[in-house]
Amino acid sequence: MTSATTPASSAATAELGETERARLDAAIDDLHTGTRTWAALTLAQRVTLLRAVRSSVAAAAEDWAQTAAVSKGLDAGHPLRGEEWLSGPYSVLGAVDAYIETLDRLAHGANPLEGITIDRAPGGRTRVHAFPLTGIDRLLLSGYTGEVWLEPGVTPNGARAAAGLAQRTPAESGGVGLVLGAGNITSIPVLDVLYELLAHNRTALLKVNPTQDALVPVYKRALAPLIGPGLLRITRGGPEVGTYLTGHPDLAHVHITGSAATFDTIVWGTGPAAARRRRENRPLLKKPITAELGGVSPIIIVPGEWTAADLTYQAEHVATMRLQNSGHNCIAGQVVIISSDWAQADDFRAALRRAYANAPERPIWYPGSPSRMHLATDAYPDALVLGDRVLVEVSEQDDASELQSTEYFAPVLGVVSVAGTGQDFLDAAVAYANDRPQGTLGANLLIDPATEKALGAGFDRAIAALRYGSIAINGWTAFGFITPTMTWGAFPGSTIADVGSGIGVVHNALLLDRVERSVIRGPFRPFPRSLPVVNGGGRLSILPKPPWFVSARTGATVSEGLTRFRAHGGIVGLLKTLSAALRA
Repeated sequence: MTSATTPASSAATAELGETERARLDAAIDDLHTGTRTWAALTLAQRVTLLRAVRSSVAAAAEDWAQTAAVSKGLDAGHPLRGEEWLSGPYSVLGAVDAYIETLDRLAHGANPLEGITIDRAPGGRTRVHAFPLTGIDRLLLSGYTGEVWLEPGVTPNGARAAAGLAQRTPAESGGVGLVLGAGNITSIPVLDVLYELLAHNRTALLKVNPTQDALVPVYKRALAPLIGPGLLRITRGGPEVGTYLTGHPDLAHVHITGSAATFDTIVWGTGPAAARRRRENRPLLKKPITAELGGVSPIIIVPGEWTAADLTYQAEHVATMRLQNSGHNCIAGQVVIISSDWAQADDFRAALRRAYANAPERPIWYPGSPSRMHLATDAYPDALVLGDRVLVEVSEQDDASELQSTEYFAPVLGVVSVAGTGQDFLDAAVAYANDRPQGTLGANLLIDPATEKALGAGFDRAIAALRYGSIAINGWTAFGFITPTMTWGAFPGSTIADVGSGIGVVHNALLLDRVERSVIRGPFRPFPRSLPVVNGGGRLSILPKPPWFVSARTGATVSEGLTRFRAHGGIVGLLKTLSAALRA
């Protein structure tokens, strides 16, 4: 392969030394050789390779989680260190298991959707019931279900015919792709690499975000079965390395998880020249690009008759959506939409203040986050500042535009009001969520079973009207992130000229084509209030409190235990983990 430098990368070339350029070029050459190796592997051989990846990830899981926790300032005794087990090795192990199942079916001449329920969602869309698909998930995550809705016009037969994506034509290479890794969640770069390889038959050069440099040795051990045959190379580096690589002529595709500003710099450049390119529709980037870029995620609170326990539990749920990973999440809830006519609105606000204030303290570690928190307090001087977090309650007289347009990527949570009750409120809240917060990555909605039943078909219509790529009903969209058979990405329709929350999807271990959105549904009440005799028709759950809640007292122990069970099995360890879960 050539190591020539295009005009687009000339500035980066001036900053990179000859040795560094030669190293990157050699890595790309290795990956081109790897494309031929990958194309020659049968589906059965790919399954064997993925099983080797599974073993190496399992072996590295403890080091992975501990390294990530230390890098984020969470010491061995911190109650939230379990986040790094679930959002790191647990997520990757689940994805590898799901991909193995899909490829194994294809290798045996079966369809990836064989035995999976496919029906119709509102609007005549085809809906794939993608979670749970295993007995252990039905037990451990009882009460949670997941659906993938396909674009209007896709039929069930069309969904089956396309399932498998590039693994239906394994010998057709997609070339070599560049993955610009996320800096916040440690599983994201690995999951993006797996999707490049399995959805597109592309080998990948992964450029790790500098915030994840400490994980590079772990990644190299965990992904050694992919590195050995030239299917993956991993590199460090700052913006100059990224600029050189995005302009490299021997890379066929770019995928980025990051910010819209970074995306625009890659595609259009900077300064007056970028503005001119936009006007003339002459992007600087000459190759295709996909992206996941975050957004301002709404949390719709549908008014109903909630018990005191409901108010407390769901307030902790909302606090978790904002404070997990110190708010450094593209999917962190940011704007709570509450009814100004709800009789319990003041009670919920009080419960939310308590839950938000009482969550464990932790470092604000992501670069730039403190300055974005100052943006919030400057825009809203009356905001409640609680040490490492900010709560903004926007009154009817205040301007909510700053809250709606700025993805703070920090522990800043806002509350706004919309008038109405019942269907009137729900329709108004959905319109608000569609039109005002920036982006379309994910939306959350909390509703009690009696109210949902009373709304009937109107509730289904409202969910269909939400223009988001991931929707969680009585859950948090992050559950969809760690569920490999769900999809992850913005609502379709974005372009490089107006990228919003991104282009394309990832995860998607069933390898579905033409995805519109994923919908997660969870239990409104935890165990034992989830029992049918208690909760009046809601979903049964065995969890008193999910381990990802920032208020879960045993969350760290349960998260580690679930990951170890996913990695190595063992009924004794699982029983100990379940016992700890019951004490959450």
